[in-house]
Parts: sequence; structure tokens; C-alpha cells
Amino acid sequence: MAMKIELSGQEEQQVMAEINTTPLVDIMLVLLIIFLITIPIITKTVPVVLPKAVNIATKTKPENIVISVDINGNIFWNGVLVPDRDALIKRVVVEAVKKPQPEVHIRGDRGVRYEAIGRTLYSIQRGGLTKVGFITEPDRVLGR
Repeated sequence: MAMKIELSGQEEQQVMAEINTTPLVDIMLVLLIIFLITIPIITKTVPVVLPKAVNIATKTKPENIVISVDINGNIFWNGVLVPDRDALIKRVVVEAVKKPQPEVHIRGDRGVRYEAIGRTLYSIQRGGLTKVGFITEPDRVLGR
């Protein structure tokens, strides 16, 4: 609260008490903004129980195909070196006619060029297999 003192030609001082509303308006505007932001969030939430997620390692089934690409770009079919991309396509065509189609898991070396992985993926696509996944290592927790 502030007071306004007016000095006139007389020696008497007249005191006029007025409320300074500027801080009150500032506080009210801040509260209004806070409510405008939080109310839509509060009203749109639906109470649900969310499932807990657990990172489960991929289990390789015997019918899955593991294709590995080493740092030099060499391709391995379930651990056996494939001489060239045409031989890879021939193997993929044989597997593509099976019902259901097996999954292909690509394991690429961290240092391999993207081009080698892309060509391998293209060869698998040309052969007709559609279920392709990439195998990675899980992230390590800091401090371990």
C-alpha cells in the first residue's frame, strides 16, 4: 500500500491514501497464465494403469537367419562367409518361399561403413524377405 502526499501552498500536509494496484494486477496475471496452462492438462488426463516395460533380449529361434557384416564389409550367413552379393541373394530367395518367412537379424560391426549394411539390406529386399531386424548391444548404465 502506498500513500500520496500532496504539498500545497499551505504548510499543512494532506494525506490521501490510495491503493497501488499495479503489483496486484501483476500477480493476478501470473496466476491467470498458470491456470490457463495447467487446467487443460488436468482435465484431459484419463486414469489408466500403464504397463511396465522390460527390455527383453532377442531370442534367436533356430529358423531365424543371422547375417553378420564385419568391419571389412564381408557378409556371413549364420557364421559362414558368403562369397558375394549374388550368392547372398540366392540364399535369400530360397528362404523367402518358406511359409512363414524366417526373420533376418543383421549384426553390423560398429566400424563398418553404412554402404555395406545398405547393400546387404538391399540384397535381402531383392531376394524377397520382409522381416528384417538389426541386432545391437544394450546401452550400459553410467557408473558400471
